[in-house]
Amino acid sequence: MTDPNLPRPGPLAGVTVLDFSRVLAGPSASMALADLGAAIIKIEPPGHGDDTRTFPPMRDGVSHYFLAYNRGKRSIVIDLKTPEGIALAKALAAKCDILIENYRPGVMDRLGLGYEALRAINPGLIYCAISGFGMTGPLADKPSFDIVTQALSGALSINGEPGALPVRLGLPLGDLVGGINGPIAILAALHERNATGEGRLIDISLLDGLIGMLGYLAQLAFYTGENPAPQGSQHPNLVPYGAFPARDGSIIIACLTNAFWVRICAAIARPELGADARYDSAEKRRDARGEVNALIAAFTERHDLAELLAIFTAHQVPHAPILGVAEALAQPQAVAREMVVEVDHATLGRVPIVNSPFRFPGTPAPQPSAPPDLGEHTDAILREMLGLGDAEITALRDGGIVA
Repeated sequence: MTDPNLPRPGPLAGVTVLDFSRVLAGPSASMALADLGAAIIKIEPPGHGDDTRTFPPMRDGVSHYFLAYNRGKRSIVIDLKTPEGIALAKALAAKCDILIENYRPGVMDRLGLGYEALRAINPGLIYCAISGFGMTGPLADKPSFDIVTQALSGALSINGEPGALPVRLGLPLGDLVGGINGPIAILAALHERNATGEGRLIDISLLDGLIGMLGYLAQLAFYTGENPAPQGSQHPNLVPYGAFPARDGSIIIACLTNAFWVRICAAIARPELGADARYDSAEKRRDARGEVNALIAAFTERHDLAELLAIFTAHQVPHAPILGVAEALAQPQAVAREMVVEVDHATLGRVPIVNSPFRFPGTPAPQPSAPPDLGEHTDAILREMLGLGDAEITALRDGGIVA
């Protein structure tokens, strides 16, 4: 029986992932699995490794970008341009549960590391291929970047201020959607494998993922036959909803129902507007957007943020100050949830990183390991996974196969 006083390992403890991915979409997917307890073996090429290791700004030669998406992983350097390197990668794949790659379709097949080749040596392997456009369709072999995915999905067209050029989403969601959908499909395939013993090929398209996130905006286009227009921080159908000025900053106010409208009216000292026939439905407030927003702004711009937060809290109105990233990381809620932790990095020493978002009540908040230095775990992985001795590892290193 498990001792309830001892920390429990992550739910994916005992699961091993072979990670061929680089940059953002794939690494964010493997990081999610690491957060859940899986062991991640990150295969990197000789030289500079994952491309993001070179992305500035740097500190002591370590990229901020690489640190952001590679917590909880181990790094091994293998030259996949050599037959010996491919043989090592195959030997590792034979012992892993999951493989993640985010090359363009066909690249892994040409290396001899495609799904069919690896399934022959490991029938239970779950093979997740993440690409810009997926394995099929007219764009399948085209390169993709986050902003391209945003543009083609329609997401970019609805972001920005009315009447201005569309604006890229501040978060690279066109890539990060792979880090959401990839793990969901992988976990489903793991559940299936528990019943069948068979692995599965997973085809994750970033464009598919972002189109899938359009949600009610897609349905709005189906209903009206028109493109939803950019609204800035406003909502296409809910008013008031968005950013309003304060004397020393700005505040978000969100009105989702008529009940909230009544509360907002009381908060701005205009309780009579709560029953005003001009504004007593979501449709009427939407059609009178300019008037309604002006009423709210006339109140908020006369007050400091601290005053507004107290007022809207007292009236139970959904609201929030607009925080910068540094303020968001330091806010009491993030601190209470231990969303920032310090880890021991091989080069940087003690360094803060964002923590895993997964929490399991009854167990402590996760304490991830630091993102690895390039090839930091090469020897250990070769010993543990493949049983190689010092002489064999030295020969591989001398031959330039590993580093």
